[in-house]
Amino acid sequence: MSASKYIAGDKEAISSFIDKFDTFLFDCDGVLWSGDHLFENVAETLTMLRNKGKKLVFVTNNSTKSRADYAKKFTSFDIPVTAEEVFGSSYSAAIYISRILNLPAEKSTVFLVSESGTETEFTAESIKFIGGSDPSYRRPIDPPIDLPKIQSGELLDPTVGAVVLALDFNINYLKMALATAYVQRGAVLLATNSDPTLPYAGGLFPGAGSVGAGVLKATRKEPVVLGKPSQAMMDAIEGKFKLDRGRTCMVGDRLDTDVRFGNEGGLGGTLAVLTGVTERHEIEEAEGTMRPSVFVDKLGDLLIAE
Repeated sequence: MSASKYIAGDKEAISSFIDKFDTFLFDCDGVLWSGDHLFENVAETLTMLRNKGKKLVFVTNNSTKSRADYAKKFTSFDIPVTAEEVFGSSYSAAIYISRILNLPAEKSTVFLVSESGTETEFTAESIKFIGGSDPSYRRPIDPPIDLPKIQSGELLDPTVGAVVLALDFNINYLKMALATAYVQRGAVLLATNSDPTLPYAGGLFPGAGSVGAGVLKATRKEPVVLGKPSQAMMDAIEGKFKLDRGRTCMVGDRLDTDVRFGNEGGLGGTLAVLTGVTERHEIEEAEGTMRPSVFVDKLGDLLIAE
């Protein structure tokens, strides 16, 4: 693979690159916005691409929000996006459980380490779950009382057949202990994504991969990951949107998730931006599947092709 090309400010190069694709897959956090701050010219750039007849799909590893939540966030920025154009890691996990995993009826409940956005997607797929945002799981643990009850099974639901690790802003020892116990008893271990950090408000905070690390260490298990760069997610996106991989471009700020996701998925190209976690020298030094086809400073740089 040839070295990544910096094309910001080069109208001809940007126009030529855009013309290669029918579909653009966009990461959100770090590409379109950081927290509640929309990056400059993002709305105008998305409108430009739509006016050129491009299909836009927003692919996010953020599991805390449902597709409907993301549609509302776009609306708050006056950007017209429907829930059907969003494909999040929680939705990917729900699809995997409901349509692929096929848990037996007696083990069809899922224990969630998550926020309510994951619950929304699981409810839409008629998946039974416990944990998540339920206040009874957000209490402090009393080790002399609770740990023996977990070990004996008294505090465990015998119908749990899978554990899903997602970003949980209320992670605590009780949730980790319960998740560990279920996995030790044979529950399938899944993760919405393995991102170590969460870009927010211009900074980096612990992501889903960091939050779930305690359970992975305790169980010595590797989860089935259902967010980027997992190709299970790419297959699901291809099936849902009927896209031509050779005419599709992945746009992201992370080399190890977004760019790798697109390259390993056999997409026609990958575009990296510098508004998220990746610095320019990292792109210039990147090799293999973590090397983007081209890169720009920010998504708004594409607007020059209008």
